[in-house]
Amino acid sequence: MADTKAILELLAKDFPNPKSELNFNSPYQLIVAVILSAQCTDKRVNTVTPALFSEAPTVEDLAKIPTERLETLIRPCGFYHTKSAHLKQMAKDVVERFGGQIPSDLQSLQTLAGVGRKTANVVYAVGFGGQAIAVDTHVFRVSNRLGIVRAKNVNETERQLMAAIPREMWADSHHYILLHGRYVCKARNPLCDSCSVRKLCDYYKERYGGN
Repeated sequence: MADTKAILELLAKDFPNPKSELNFNSPYQLIVAVILSAQCTDKRVNTVTPALFSEAPTVEDLAKIPTERLETLIRPCGFYHTKSAHLKQMAKDVVERFGGQIPSDLQSLQTLAGVGRKTANVVYAVGFGGQAIAVDTHVFRVSNRLGIVRAKNVNETERQLMAAIPREMWADSHHYILLHGRYVCKARNPLCDSCSVRKLCDYYKERYGGN
């Protein structure tokens, strides 16, 4: 297996201020942005949310906004029918079961409509300062390429990452790996020549012989 500690130390130098690239000012705004980000870029989401939050500044407003209007506002993010349904039901769940406050624990977050384990982990770590590792396509790809994990699905990837990384580093490590995947270790054309961790990377060793 890869030298996880050495890899994370190098990635920490590449991304010294690891944080979400979604724009938000509250746990409510964050959970909405994360739901919208499914199969959509953070940059696109950030162009959509200002108008959305202007019309629905609170979770109560989101629960009441007409579906047709909500779909129009979020249409650029794709899958707007499904995302609209999830957002409205999530908002109703929060209002009816949590007094209008986004819950701050993983178990409660996962009971909300449209909130799977990855979304819950992001909101818990980024919104509430918890320690969690959210596994999206970038984290899944990069973790396996580097050799930190050898997993066939996101759940197994999360379990192996949690075992390989000290708990106090989970949240930052999630961002190190995600940002590395977004900007360097891309899906189709990884920038191996400019990769700071290539000499520690299983994928690089297999592809180039480690030279």
